[in-house]
Amino acid sequence: MDLAEESVEAVQARHKKEAKDLMATITGMKKQATKKTRKGVLVKCQELQDELERRHKQELDELNGDSGEQEVTPEELLARLAISADTPSVQAPNSTPELTSTEPPAPATPAGSGKKRNRAKERLEKRKAEIERIKQEATEEAANTTDYRQIEIESMDQLLQLNGLKVHEIKPDGHCLFASIQDQLTLRHNVNHSIQELRELSAKYISEHRDDFVPFMFDENTGELRDLDNYIQELTTTAMWGSDMEILALSKLFECPVSIFIAGASTIIINEGAENNELKLGYYKHSYGLGEHYNSLRDAS
Repeated sequence: MDLAEESVEAVQARHKKEAKDLMATITGMKKQATKKTRKGVLVKCQELQDELERRHKQELDELNGDSGEQEVTPEELLARLAISADTPSVQAPNSTPELTSTEPPAPATPAGSGKKRNRAKERLEKRKAEIERIKQEATEEAANTTDYRQIEIESMDQLLQLNGLKVHEIKPDGHCLFASIQDQLTLRHNVNHSIQELRELSAKYISEHRDDFVPFMFDENTGELRDLDNYIQELTTTAMWGSDMEILALSKLFECPVSIFIAGASTIIINEGAENNELKLGYYKHSYGLGEHYNSLRDAS
């Protein structure tokens, strides 16, 4: 619909929805950012927000009949010239966030030179130089940052090769521990259980053997014990990440050892000596964007 055909209320409602949608987009971008890309992503998020605010103001001014000549801001001039078109990450309208420059003002143009000074262009050039400086700093910082993800992947690959194992990737969605155990039970025990069934089985075992699991409920931050019933409720009704408690409970239920392979550390074996086939999991701390993660480990041959 043409802007002239929209009422002020309709435009305001659309603006509210667009602002909400942009906030969701920005939140997603920040969640996916890594240490290397964080500065670039923050700059891009600010650009998207500035561009939306500028467009909204322009549309409201047009509806209110404010069509007089306005001074072109440095930000609008940047958008028109597409100065920031080479900014990485998502494809989106380009604009430039407000940046404070400490550079001294440019010298005034001598009288009689025949050339009018363009102050907007001068401010634009200063902001452009500041953006380039920030990009350069981000690049240098990334180059000097230890790549823990790559170190962990290479170390884990060597560990698995030595043990004749290969990774079966599990989706990092909060259910990764249960999905890994689900794959292992199917592979090594010929037993099929859904993720929800494994949550409920582990919750039932924990509830029936409370004394064995109370020590796990100590909160190091508060120095208090968490309520076990609340924990069990969260375990069975949400996508709460699984922990050592659930590994121990399921290893007892299925009477099998569970080996957890960790890059750069000794392999942890839970319920060692149990009679049924061993389950094998890989634990990752740095390799996935959401944080700690488990993968299922299958035999390489």
